[in-house]
Amino acid sequence: MDSYDFIVVGAGSAGCAAAARLSESGKYSVVLLEAGGRDMNPWIHIPVGYFRTMGNPSTDWMYVTRPDPGLNGRTIDWPRGKVLGGSSSINGLLYVRGQAQDYDSWCQMGNEGWGWDDVLPFFKKSETWTGDPKGADRGTNGPLKVSSMRLSRAVADLWVEAATNAGYQKNEDYNSGDQEGVGYFQQTQYNGRRWSSARAYLRPARNRGNLHVITCAQAEKILIQDGRAVGIRARIKGRMTDLCANAEVLLCTGAIGSPQMLMLSGIGDAEELGNHGIKVTKHLPGVGRNLQDHLQARPVYKTTLSTMNVEVNSIFKQGLIALRYALTRTGPMTLAASLGTGFLKTNDLLETPDIQFHIQPFSADKPADGTHMFSGFTTSVLQLRPESAGELRLKSADMDDHPDIYPNYLATETDQRTIVAGIQVARRISGTSPLKEHITEEYAPGQEITLDDYEGTLNWARDTAVTIYHPTGTCKMGRDNMAVVDPRLRVHGIDRLRVADASVMPRIVSGNTNAPCIMIGEKVAHMMQEDARP
Repeated sequence: MDSYDFIVVGAGSAGCAAAARLSESGKYSVVLLEAGGRDMNPWIHIPVGYFRTMGNPSTDWMYVTRPDPGLNGRTIDWPRGKVLGGSSSINGLLYVRGQAQDYDSWCQMGNEGWGWDDVLPFFKKSETWTGDPKGADRGTNGPLKVSSMRLSRAVADLWVEAATNAGYQKNEDYNSGDQEGVGYFQQTQYNGRRWSSARAYLRPARNRGNLHVITCAQAEKILIQDGRAVGIRARIKGRMTDLCANAEVLLCTGAIGSPQMLMLSGIGDAEELGNHGIKVTKHLPGVGRNLQDHLQARPVYKTTLSTMNVEVNSIFKQGLIALRYALTRTGPMTLAASLGTGFLKTNDLLETPDIQFHIQPFSADKPADGTHMFSGFTTSVLQLRPESAGELRLKSADMDDHPDIYPNYLATETDQRTIVAGIQVARRISGTSPLKEHITEEYAPGQEITLDDYEGTLNWARDTAVTIYHPTGTCKMGRDNMAVVDPRLRVHGIDRLRVADASVMPRIVSGNTNAPCIMIGEKVAHMMQEDARP
């Protein structure tokens, strides 16, 4: 077998960061396995390219949920990146750390070393913040370029102004420790190009002789002997190969891939594993449980303002936009998934914001199918900390069979009331000057559902809301009987095996998950090097 000190499985947000940091000193040999291909598709590097990479089987795992009662029995798509950079290569480029209280709560749950003061140094280490203001909490010399929005549109500016007129405060930097307020998103983009984790971490490391990156390498099973991980069995370009880990195996395959890999290796709920004929190596009933995600409701408005809907509605206009981007790296092709944002409270008694907005200068029933024919914009709103939790279940013992995904959205009264309250806030802001003067019609939910119609609003959310692509929690960190990893991200009961990605979050963070995943990759590499034996 080929032998390495560290085997990292999954070249996504966390995996790229971890592999690069583990190989940085030159002391260790590191192999990074990625089931997808190299990030050669040009749409990966063009910011607006997420319209082309999501739903593309060459870059997207294309997961689909099971019918969900909370969504009136609907199934929905769950895109996840299948390429170098993982989901950071196909996401909307939005950079959000979350609230300091998120991490302090992790620590209070028994996960020492994961409070805000503990994780902030790794956020700072990972980033170079090129925007303003440049406070003490922002990084200035990290591999990940984080910038202010390169594109502006009047509809986003008017929404921010309307929100402040409605009584919400302005926030110039929601990543500085105080998240509350309205403003503009920060993004993983630099000079008009996407800055994925692969671009940030792997390209600078590509000439290191001790770092080996293998693409089209589908991990099949963790090799375990006498209670410790000794390697990985992988299908590399069609050929089954065993790789040996002298020190540790690190799973970074995400909130769907990591629990699936553990279960296929005999680590999980013994009864479920037995149902699929899998020999039980370690009974860990929490594997695949505690699944959390952010569900977005999307009020849409027709407007007299020019939005992306009309800016791209002809071949000629698209050609001009492409030419502008080629010459200047500016214009609509630099659009991140959203421009304006807000982290707001639905109740003044709350300590921290419980809803988040994504203000998009376009509208669509499904973005991959194209925008609406009218000029419109979207005021997407989500609940930051849902109580509802779902689970993953194996479909079979075959790695190629996607697991069954049960999100269990809107299963609690708190979640139902919060999403309705968030939609009501969205409608109130859109009815405030100076934005309301530019709205000709509320396209969705529509005037047939009045502002105070609780049941009608909730049912509209159940019929139309979709994921905003933040699955987490399925290999949660902790010390209770449903925890999968300990605070150093070591799998309970299995030596030399760790998990580091969104799956280890004991509770979902208050915002987009790419930045926290990169932080987790930075932190696990630091811990692994601390624990490494000569």
